[in-house]
Amino acid sequence: MERVNLPGGVSLSRIVYGMWRVGDDSDISTGHVRAKIEACLAQGITSIDQADIYGGYVAEAILGDCLKENKGLRDKLEIVTKCDIVAPAGRYADARVKHYDTSPAHITASIDNSLRDMGIDHIDLLLLHRPDPLMDHVATGGALDAAVKSGKVRSVGVSNFRPWDWSLLQSAMNTPLATNQIEISLTAHDAITNGDLAFLQQHGISPMAWSPLGGGNLMSPEANSEVRKLMSREAEKNGIDDAAVAVAWLLAHPAKIIPVMGTNTIARIETLADALKAPMDRQTWFELYTATLGREVA
Repeated sequence: MERVNLPGGVSLSRIVYGMWRVGDDSDISTGHVRAKIEACLAQGITSIDQADIYGGYVAEAILGDCLKENKGLRDKLEIVTKCDIVAPAGRYADARVKHYDTSPAHITASIDNSLRDMGIDHIDLLLLHRPDPLMDHVATGGALDAAVKSGKVRSVGVSNFRPWDWSLLQSAMNTPLATNQIEISLTAHDAITNGDLAFLQQHGISPMAWSPLGGGNLMSPEANSEVRKLMSREAEKNGIDDAAVAVAWLLAHPAKIIPVMGTNTIARIETLADALKAPMDRQTWFELYTATLGREVA
């Protein structure tokens, strides 16, 4: 599988497996989690996306149990995780209100918690999960630089940041920010025209895309019928399913978008790389774009 080299030295597989729903599975045994990971590895998907908040702060530990039991498995993976959301659950059950915390103390504690829960000695890519209105960019940037210098984190980036949030934080850092994980899909395509993708592309940054299937909305019975018709046409033509066409639409963008795919069904995991089998010429890309806009481009 194609790989994408990010600033800071981390390389990710072009498709990433997202574990935000791992705690929702009826089977969270180490054997079942390993089967998911092995299904990814068989396709060349080596990058795993986590966050401390996933599963009410238990998803990292579910992955960690698997890694601790299967020695050597961690060495085959790049592990991405996130911090800064504090919600009244798990270790933060006493929080009065959901909030963001990008203070150095919180970032440092979050890193240590993630390392402990996953049973690993370093995080390949740490992302700030949401922009924090109270972020002291000098203090936060210094904490991220220190995390990389310590060896606990190989590379750092952000998630859901706008260009100005990115520029503010980067201005106080020595370490280059590696990526911005943002929502991009056929149903959430604002980033294509609002400057988010253009900013990253200008700076040679490959964005990660969360919810590339629109949170499952693209595959629901209520989905845009014209979009589904076009997806089905391309799927049948290339011997793949509709979801792979939606992901191929993202892969065709010159910004080198890295989709983060989340599913608990092993049969679906085994087909994640099918998106690479769907050629997406310019007119097909615009057919899908026009259908999701509900009008032709101006």
